[in-house]
Amino acid sequence: MSGHSKWATTKHKKAVIDAKRGKLFAKMIKNIEVAARTGGADVSGNPTLFDAIQKAKKSSVPNKNIDSAVKRGAGLEAGGADYETIMYEGYGPNGVAVLIECLTDNRNRAASDVRVAMTRNGGSMADPGSVSYLFNRKGVVIVPKGELAEDDVLGAVLDAGAEEVNDLGETFEVLSEATDLVAVRTALQEAGIDYDSAEANFVPTMQVELDEEGARKIFKLIDALEDSDDVQNVFANFDVSDEVMEKVDA
Repeated sequence: MSGHSKWATTKHKKAVIDAKRGKLFAKMIKNIEVAARTGGADVSGNPTLFDAIQKAKKSSVPNKNIDSAVKRGAGLEAGGADYETIMYEGYGPNGVAVLIECLTDNRNRAASDVRVAMTRNGGSMADPGSVSYLFNRKGVVIVPKGELAEDDVLGAVLDAGAEEVNDLGETFEVLSEATDLVAVRTALQEAGIDYDSAEANFVPTMQVELDEEGARKIFKLIDALEDSDDVQNVFANFDVSDEVMEKVDA
């Protein structure tokens, strides 16, 4: 899990401070809107909304934008779009399996964006089900390290259903069944441990180890996919060592 998670976490941090910030904010706002539409505007009874707001706040999305998104989603303010979730499957360079989660109000545009990004960057589309079996839906909580040791985090979440805690360098990643996500996140809160994000993600069951060239190609493909406003998340089953990551970053 480590290579992909570490890369995704680092990339998210960079996006908050660079030119992709606007895109990142827009995707978080969309998440909030959909969560409010699905489960209502009351965060105490809507854990998905609670987590979507928490992630947005941690990424410095302005409070007024967050409040507006909640109101639009819950129908208390005009202007909400009717988004639907669509999953696309495909293969990237080096046979890396790619799952693309779209949140869109225009199916045709989303399909076209995904297809173009894939074909232009060495990827190919695959039939539904041909890639998704390589992933499991898991609860993923990202905890900033600070002064924490791995045992501190493990001690807090073990009884709540956490399966493993991974050290990603500057953060810990806590994995659980998707159904235990709220319990794990609550256990961290009760232990006074701060977290950056808590969400259900697709985690690969097996991984393709990439060299520097392979890593560059898959990063380029994922960047192209995420450039689409309709693409909410990209999950891929690659692993990249710290050494390779340093070369790519340099």
